[in-house]
Amino acid sequence: MTLNRSIFTVLPQLAFALCTFFAASVWAAPPILVLNSLNADVSVIDPQTYTEIKRIPVGKEPHHLYLTPDNKSVMVANAEGDSITFLDPKTAAVQRTMTGILDPYHLRFSPDMKWFVTAANRLNHVDIYRWERVGEEFKLHLVKRVPAGKTPSHIAIDSKSTIAYITLQDSHQLTAIELATQKRLWTVNVGKTPADLYLTPDDKTLLIGLTGEDGVEAYDLSSGKAVLKKRIPTGKGAHAFRSQGDKRHVFVSNRSANTISRIDWTTLSVVDTYKTPAGPDCMEMLADGKTLLVTTRWAGKLSVIDLEKKAVVKQVPVGKSPHGVWTLNHASRD
Repeated sequence: MTLNRSIFTVLPQLAFALCTFFAASVWAAPPILVLNSLNADVSVIDPQTYTEIKRIPVGKEPHHLYLTPDNKSVMVANAEGDSITFLDPKTAAVQRTMTGILDPYHLRFSPDMKWFVTAANRLNHVDIYRWERVGEEFKLHLVKRVPAGKTPSHIAIDSKSTIAYITLQDSHQLTAIELATQKRLWTVNVGKTPADLYLTPDDKTLLIGLTGEDGVEAYDLSSGKAVLKKRIPTGKGAHAFRSQGDKRHVFVSNRSANTISRIDWTTLSVVDTYKTPAGPDCMEMLADGKTLLVTTRWAGKLSVIDLEKKAVVKQVPVGKSPHGVWTLNHASRD
């Protein structure tokens, strides 16, 4: 039997072309990454079809995702694994895993990327690191471990990269740490079970979600120490924030009320409410300005909200207890 040798020449070329075509089709837009805390993995979602493509194993009990200020890495905080997994936001490929980071429940970079801060939720301390990039590699140098109150939870850092604000969940407090000196500047009592924070772009107002209550507290920072400005009723279990990207509005998820509130931070008032089932938690605002992604914690799904229709238009099954969603195709954080 005689075979045409040209077939063997064409087939590899065809295979390569097909692989290139399908890769381009899958990643025509940056993937959506959803962190599944109880599965210890990340769901990779196709943003065009809203289907799960694959799962990426990460460390033990991961709790939050964070996109670095330079948009080069998505960081997965593996709290009980004492590690951080770095993912490429364009391809979802694992870049590296950094170990020896004690209990990184929540994490934040300063905008200038000189400082890196983690909240050790179980160990009651805040770690402040110096970030050093050497070519394509980087290192973290622990500068100081700062004792905190009970259960440090979430972190926000001002636009000047000078102060880190941290909620202390079981102390019902807010504390401020100066990054250059690593000294605690002040600590104030706040509402019950404070969780996420949102610092307005002008650094003057700090919003705190009160998971143990039914709303948000707004604090004035203009005089230095936080002073309560207003309480904003939103719904039970106020937890996580995400900016709409229009320099005026921010969303807060009300986990127990199964709603999301849209807050005008210039007037400190709720202007819209969106019903979202099964424990809405972390959110991501897409660059189109009209699509909000929400992890529904108790249902194990990613919910897609059309803000114009004010409705959940799609739900994507993911893993157990999804606790973070990020994509490179996001709206401005202001």
